[in-house]
Amino acid sequence: QVQLVESGGGSVQPGGSLRLSCVVSEFSYVRYCMAWFRQAPGKEREGVGFIDGGGGTTFGDSVKGRFTIFRDNAKKTLYLQMSTLKPEDTAMYYCAARDVPWCSGLERGYFGHWGQGTQVTVSS
Repeated sequence: QVQLVESGGGSVQPGGSLRLSCVVSEFSYVRYCMAWFRQAPGKEREGVGFIDGGGGTTFGDSVKGRFTIFRDNAKKTLYLQMSTLKPEDTAMYYCAARDVPWCSGLERGYFGHWGQGTQVTVSS
């Protein structure tokens, strides 16, 4: 069973930046579809963005232009670079993976593997 471990969360002021990391336990998954989701208290888990096996990315409307996703295959690590952070970005952020290279969408049902999450708090 593949394992995903997120890190990099913390507290940041509005307008600031933060980079989250997700280390995957199996090397094959660096070529598979992986994504970031987030969940704020009392809200549904929301898709942030994904990267497919070819490196193509797609983002949710709420983060377009502010967040980027990339990976370092040699380190088996997926990253979420967050910029111009807003209080509404406050949430638990989760890394997720599929067992195939293509990404069908940002719905949580497409992803069978999940990390434990890392908390991001944006507040002044």
